[in-house]
Amino acid sequence: MPYRKFEEYNMQVTDDVKNRYKKIIEDLGEDVTRDGLLKTPERASKAMQFLTQGYHQDAAAILKSAMFKESYNEMVIVKDIELYSLCEHHILPFFGKAHIAYIPNGHIVGLSKIPRVVDIFARRLQVQERLTEQILDCINDTLKPQGVAVVIEAAHMCMMMRGVQKQNSVTTTSGFRGQFEKIETRNEFLKLISDKFS
Repeated sequence: MPYRKFEEYNMQVTDDVKNRYKKIIEDLGEDVTRDGLLKTPERASKAMQFLTQGYHQDAAAILKSAMFKESYNEMVIVKDIELYSLCEHHILPFFGKAHIAYIPNGHIVGLSKIPRVVDIFARRLQVQERLTEQILDCINDTLKPQGVAVVIEAAHMCMMMRGVQKQNSVTTTSGFRGQFEKIETRNEFLKLISDKFS
């Protein structure tokens, strides 16, 4: 499916989804008829649809829509890409930054498509490890570059607001394919995205 903005889907909030949110709020002991909560079931349903819209989008199609033949064969890096996702274990947010690089092999891709790929996989119920792999594999399988590298740094509300309640913890995941499996290429990438990884 080609990339489309969320608003273009015209998704309808069903009474069933709204009623489920209403029941959850009631079960928590709240009064769903008070002013502040009257429209909360509908708003929550719309928010969840927005936050999981990645299930209805095709990341590979986005990349293919902006691939161009080019002889450039050095590292291309897009770093500090903001990402927001939902932990599939508690449906609480995790958020942070993705740093992505690839080495072209006859084709480059429009730079804006790389953050869009991140968004598509992030806008699903996720774990950070799988998110890293999905982004990596999509770019590798679609562009067929000489190599791909992905590093994600994220804070997880399921660790910050509940459980161990460690507000300053950050989780880092990484994945490498092709030329980035060579230590010298990997180190060059890590140094370029941040001195703290060198």
